[in-house]
Amino acid sequence: MEAGGGAADGSDSADVSALRKKHLAMLERLSNRHQPRPDKPGHSPPASAAAASFESTSSFLSLFGDSRRSIESRLARCRLADPSLLKPSFDEISASIADLEKLVAESSYYLPSYEVRSSLKTISDLKQALDNLSSELIPKKKFSFKNKPARKEPTASSLKGAEAETSDSRPAAKAGSLAVAVPDSPGFRNRANEVLAKDVRGLEIGEFTLSDLESCEVRLIGCARALFVHRLRNCRVYAGPVTGSVLIEEAEDCVFVLASHQIRIHNANASDFYLRVRSRPIIEDCSGVRFAPYRLHYRGIERDLEDAALGEETGNWSKVDDFKWLRAAQSPNWSVLPENERIETVDISDVSA
Repeated sequence: MEAGGGAADGSDSADVSALRKKHLAMLERLSNRHQPRPDKPGHSPPASAAAASFESTSSFLSLFGDSRRSIESRLARCRLADPSLLKPSFDEISASIADLEKLVAESSYYLPSYEVRSSLKTISDLKQALDNLSSELIPKKKFSFKNKPARKEPTASSLKGAEAETSDSRPAAKAGSLAVAVPDSPGFRNRANEVLAKDVRGLEIGEFTLSDLESCEVRLIGCARALFVHRLRNCRVYAGPVTGSVLIEEAEDCVFVLASHQIRIHNANASDFYLRVRSRPIIEDCSGVRFAPYRLHYRGIERDLEDAALGEETGNWSKVDDFKWLRAAQSPNWSVLPENERIETVDISDVSA
């Protein structure tokens, strides 16, 4: 019996690895397919564009469905698993759900809105199923997707241009925590009362993470493929263009100045967002968040914005979708920031300033 179980675990790992490879390959194909192409005056887009969009949606739905079924199958098998193996299994499933959420965020700019909503509802259901199962099988521990780490006492104020930390300095996840895994990528983690600066131009950084920061100012010059923000309090984040997605999870009393193709904000409170975005910003479980147009400058930002296909203002910063407010009336959870309360354009040309 044990040999059979080991074979099954190996098969699960292989399945997850295969799904992630398919995910990365599909994102690369979609990125190439959706590069902006100049249209000739007087000519409408070719009919093949619609076919490509349909094919992209179909590919997404196929991959999403495979991933969902794999997660559901692993959840079901947890009931038969050795209790000593439950925690590692739950951590792996949580990471898979995080990958699935990332896939939706990175694909949302071309998906029909109803597919985005349906996919996010599925992810929410998977999170809840994992939360319920963990509470049932390990009742002595509290599992939640919204666990917050204990706040550290602020250290003496410092001002320095910090080098980005790698995953080696990232603390291990708390025992019993089912929070969506913080991506294993370069970034700034576990800092307080600091100015954190990084010029990523020429470094070919794909993803950048900001996690567990308090009373910090973050300055990022250059382009990144994705930006992940987790658990920030009383911070200011000024970032150059992101060619893919920005995902924000838990922010309080913060100011963000961001440019990206897609931005999703979850569990943010009393924070301001100055955005340039290709698609409509998405908020969920937020309150007191306000929006205004992008206000950032550094030497060479115009070229970076052009290279990221964000050279022109779209006006989407004010077209916010609140996924927890389905009525026709304006959501009470967000508003447009009054002009007399907006900050002036921030210049971060000198990252060490």
